[in-house]
Amino acid sequence: MSEQETKELPLWVEDRDKVIANSGTDVEWREQNPPDYTMQKESFARGRKYNHPEGSIEALVQNLVRTFEMEVSHKTNPQQWLSVVADKFRITTNGKQTYNAEDVAREGSYNLFIEATEHYNPKEETFESSAELFHKAFPEGFLWEVSEVISGPPKVVFKWRHWGNFTGPYRDFQPTGKTIEIFGISVANVTEDLKVTTMEHYFDNSAFLNDLTAGCPMHKNSNS
Repeated sequence: MSEQETKELPLWVEDRDKVIANSGTDVEWREQNPPDYTMQKESFARGRKYNHPEGSIEALVQNLVRTFEMEVSHKTNPQQWLSVVADKFRITTNGKQTYNAEDVAREGSYNLFIEATEHYNPKEETFESSAELFHKAFPEGFLWEVSEVISGPPKVVFKWRHWGNFTGPYRDFQPTGKTIEIFGISVANVTEDLKVTTMEHYFDNSAFLNDLTAGCPMHKNSNS
């Protein structure tokens, strides 16, 4: 991608903090105020495995998906999501059920993409309860980066890594300090101005919880 093309890039494929700063005053933030990613930026710098050059296809895809994740997590109105074409947007995991933007905004990504297990049932969790549960387990953030872009627009195929340091409790399970990682591949169809219309994720969506619950639960205090 040429320097001139880079200068003309749309906002949603630039740095996430720039997207937040230019979101305007009418955005319907889930917490009434825009998110502060200061701590996560520090954790990202320490834990990332890839350092993509600014303006590279890898950096642009990473920025786009991180903007999407920010909007899903913090903007309640999908019509205000810059990263997608809200009315056309559809997303699936491992070829299973398809969800639209309203589904993702209402349920949250954890509830739609993690399969029910002994230690997590998405049908029993809300957007807020799932976010709180995993924020406690990963207080430094559950971070995401692109590892490789296999093909560019309009069908973008890319590999990625999701990770976090398990330094807080998960339900009754004692934190281990271990870095929990998920690896996957995604396919995103994008418009000419790089807004996502469809996204397909492929990854083992049970391994994440298996790693979190591999240890022994914390013992409850008792008087015995």
